Amino acid sequence: MENNTEPKIPYVPGLAGVPAAESKVCDIDGQRGILFYRGYAIEELAEKSTFEETSYMLLNGQLPQKNQLDQFSHDLVHHRRLKYKLIDLMKTLPESGHPMDALMAAVGALGMFYPHINIMNSEERYGATVRLISKLPTIVAAWARMRRGDRDVLPNDKLSHAANFLYMLNEQEPDSTHARIFDQCLILHAEHQMNASTFSARVTGSSLADSYAVVASAVGTLSGPLHGGANEDVLDMLAEIGTVENVVPWLDKAMASKRKIPGFGHREYKVKDPRAKILQRLAEQLFARYGSTPLYDIAVKLESVMEERVGGKGIYPNVDFYSGLVYQKLGIPTDLFTPIFAMARVSGWLSHWLEQLENNRIFRPNQIYVGSAPRNYAALDRR
Repeated sequence: MENNTEPKIPYVPGLAGVPAAESKVCDIDGQRGILFYRGYAIEELAEKSTFEETSYMLLNGQLPQKNQLDQFSHDLVHHRRLKYKLIDLMKTLPESGHPMDALMAAVGALGMFYPHINIMNSEERYGATVRLISKLPTIVAAWARMRRGDRDVLPNDKLSHAANFLYMLNEQEPDSTHARIFDQCLILHAEHQMNASTFSARVTGSSLADSYAVVASAVGTLSGPLHGGANEDVLDMLAEIGTVENVVPWLDKAMASKRKIPGFGHREYKVKDPRAKILQRLAEQLFARYGSTPLYDIAVKLESVMEERVGGKGIYPNVDFYSGLVYQKLGIPTDLFTPIFAMARVSGWLSHWLEQLENNRIFRPNQIYVGSAPRNYAALDRR
């Protein structure tokens, strides 16, 4: 007898290694530690580009001509300000709430101020994209200030994207070194292929939801501890270790109890994350000019010992291991680290959203049912 049974599709937890889309946005070679945005090496972008230029390139596929970059930068500056009603709404949120929750709420509400977007219209898509990239830093900085009782600071139209955020956060123009290093951090976090939040963005976008819903869903995914927040945990860990001399005994106990070491290991990379290498150099630049921190010496020692013990398993520092040290030296509060990640990654999320719309098909994966066999309903008095 002919067997018409369809072949069983294997279940892959977390869809690990399962392609979910074809994309031109980003490529990773995890074996060699190589990261490309649209074919451009991350090392070259961090050294030579700006966040504005990198964002344009991610969204459009090519580096801009000068007039294109000038227009894009102008549009970003023009849309930095927030509606006063959105500020009023943010003031009603509890000061004890996490900044990621405030960001998710504000981005969701932001879409109500710019409703009825025709996402199939390129001009309206562009306007929504620019608003989100330009307004997320304003939201993050405003919340950081208002939760401690300070007035929000209006954007400074004369400053770059990175410098303006630091200005809105501290009500003081940053020096050129701080601004440039923060700009490089934004570039490093702007995109990273089909990670969890980007997948969320593409799934939401595939339903033809607007860009504000797309970004709000991505922010929500990033808020989970398995995706964002590891750089906060790294600083806590380094402070717990306390001294360089305590690295080995601390690690002995941590590994004996099978404790996860934050800042190490990545699903894609089997060598040191290329972004971690750049962030380490940025940290050293900051420390050379403004003074080092004992936590950095602890981090270097910990990396060395971890390489001896687990480097053979492909476990090396990821992007979170040194980024917290950089942000800390820039004077950024620890619980703003993940919102800053979102400020940068919004360019990548929106690039994937635009790509999804090019040849869209709503995501509708299957499942493997493991529940009860068919059974009869029993009346309440007979159960």
